[in-house]
Amino acid sequence: MNDLGQDLELRLVRYFTVVAAHQHFGRAAADLHVAQSALSRQIQRLEKYLGTRLLDRTPQGARLTPAGQTFLPRAEALLRAARQAELAVRAQAQSDRIAIGYVEDLVITSAVRELRRRYPDAEITTRHLSCRDVGALSDKRVDALIARAPLPLADDDVSTTVLYEEPRVLVVPRGHPLADRASVTAEELAGEEAMPCAFETADWTSYRVLGGDVPTVESYEDKLELVASGRAIAVLPVGDRRSSLRPDLLTVPVEGAPPSRVVMVSRKGDPNPMIRNIRLAAKAVLTAPAS
Repeated sequence: MNDLGQDLELRLVRYFTVVAAHQHFGRAAADLHVAQSALSRQIQRLEKYLGTRLLDRTPQGARLTPAGQTFLPRAEALLRAARQAELAVRAQAQSDRIAIGYVEDLVITSAVRELRRRYPDAEITTRHLSCRDVGALSDKRVDALIARAPLPLADDDVSTTVLYEEPRVLVVPRGHPLADRASVTAEELAGEEAMPCAFETADWTSYRVLGGDVPTVESYEDKLELVASGRAIAVLPVGDRRSSLRPDLLTVPVEGAPPSRVVMVSRKGDPNPMIRNIRLAAKAVLTAPAS
């Protein structure tokens, strides 16, 4: 008859296997960091639950009874199964977790919503990053990063997926000679001197601030201030609508410039299955904003 109708406790099973391994209550108690008298009571509880003696005390210590010999391999298998179940659940919990970084003007709400719809039990977090904080991927603050290419990350270190592309627009102050144009061409802007920007290379795949003798500024808002003051002009992706919040700026489509690419990058070889899942969700729902 079992102990008050309660289920078998794994703690008692573990105590029994330790006593069986040491064949001595004192040494087992020391191994388990419990008092010997308390260990003895717990073994008695287990024996009462099972309705039979498992261990006999001897002058040398303790020895298994026939019932104990029958129970021991099953007890060890039970503990192994419990441990395997625990490890499997912990591994699953780790695999159902992802932190997604995104940069500056990008809106990734639809991709995150789709990922949560597909994996409602997953732990999904987002982190908004400045354009200078792509190190969040390499130092593992985020598992995936959605940003505009090019990025200052080595190709050997990351896996890159292009999500969508956007055309370019020229941002100028009101009253600028190009402000009333229906469009401008990349060739018309080719002679303008480019001011270095975060993420920028010498091609058309990045943000560009164009002008002559202008100071180097870091923040996006300061760049727009340079444009608004007439000291520079800028070429931005059409999806970056922040300049439209200023009534003193206008945008003009740019023809003949390579498009801006929005990409998702992750650490190469990262085994987290949620990275593939966010990649599929992002490709399914993220599209270039209407121009």
